[in-house]
Amino acid sequence: MENKDNIIEKTAYELIGGEEKVQQLVDHFYDIMDDNSDFSQLRQLHAKSLKASREKLFLFLSGWLGGPNLYIEKYGHPRLRRRHMPFKIGDLEAGQWVKCMQQAMDKMEINGRLREFLEQSFLQTAMHMRNQ
Repeated sequence: MENKDNIIEKTAYELIGGEEKVQQLVDHFYDIMDDNSDFSQLRQLHAKSLKASREKLFLFLSGWLGGPNLYIEKYGHPRLRRRHMPFKIGDLEAGQWVKCMQQAMDKMEINGRLREFLEQSFLQTAMHMRNQ
């Protein structure tokens, strides 16, 4: 992240707390999605077991947040939009994804500039995934 003078500070990965905290964010996200019927349309886009989804999101977010590029090392370039094309993603599903992530950040008490940055970035990414 940058401050007002464009001096680079810590990465979002560092600010969130590194590997352990990114994993917690992912786990909270999928637990919320899996346990709340308000997110049933989003849940239906996933396999019965969320194990692979949890792993891939963790690997992706690690690099996306400025940490190690674990996803790229294992799977190559994310090509997010192309990888999500087989799934029907409209405003509803994108909105549910963002709400799950917001609730996951609430559980972790992520606030301030980091929260603002993450919310904007997650919203932008979710809207980019829409294909319906």
